[in-house]
Amino acid sequence: MLQAVSFGGLEFSPLVILFPIAFLMVAGTRFILHKLHLRERIWKVAWFEVSLFFCYLAATVYLFGGR
Repeated sequence: MLQAVSFGGLEFSPLVILFPIAFLMVAGTRFILHKLHLRERIWKVAWFEVSLFFCYLAATVYLFGGR
C-alpha cells in the first residue's frame, strides 16, 4: 500500500516521489532514442513522450506501490 510521505510536518502524496522517477526514465529513453537516431522515426514525438511517461509512471506505481 502506498503511504503518505511526511516532510517537515507536511504530508505529501507518494506520487511526489514517483513522478520524478518516471520523468528520469523518460529522459533516459529520450537520450537513448536521440543517440540511436530513432527519434525522427516517431510520428508525433510529444504524444509519444506523454504516453511513455504515463506507462513509466504506472510501472513505478506497480513496482514500488506494494500489494
